[in-house]
Amino acid sequence: MWNVVTLDGYFEGEKNWDLSFHELVWGKELEDFSIQQLKSADMLVFGATTYKGMAEYWTKAEGDKAEGEVAEYMNKLPKVVCSRKLKSASWNNTTIVKDAAAEIPKLKQHGSGDMFVFGSGNLSESLMKAELFDEFRLCIAPEFLGKGRLLFNKGIPHKKLKLLEARPLAKGGIILRYAPDEKIKK
Repeated sequence: MWNVVTLDGYFEGEKNWDLSFHELVWGKELEDFSIQQLKSADMLVFGATTYKGMAEYWTKAEGDKAEGEVAEYMNKLPKVVCSRKLKSASWNNTTIVKDAAAEIPKLKQHGSGDMFVFGSGNLSESLMKAELFDEFRLCIAPEFLGKGRLLFNKGIPHKKLKLLEARPLAKGGIILRYAPDEKIKK
């Protein structure tokens, strides 16, 4: 999982794609981290809403020099969109998966690199309930949003985590990496 969240846990404002708090943390450090993640990835995984927004944004950003390398990876990497309703996916290298909890474990077995779920709050919640995340990567933006969509809702399973990395950013955010700690009893 990779997501930018506010200090009070929101990954999106009150409307889809209300991500103004991303500007608080975006800079050279986060761009380099994003490229590093994309270079390690075999596949990107999205829910339907995030997929549509990402496809619209990144296919147009391909010629943008400031976002060129990120756009190049976003557009060339294989993508999976998890949706029971979506009939077609036009972003290149995209496969539609109807049952994420059943199909993601199969896809994980065939790859040699990382699979990243970007955004996709509903999908992330489903995958957390199915215990399919090997790592949680968050960038905490230094802002209390106060309202919007929380990334972690009530009802996700109890899970102890171990800290893999805490990387402060010059702009005031912090990248946190956690993995499930199977040695810690619930």
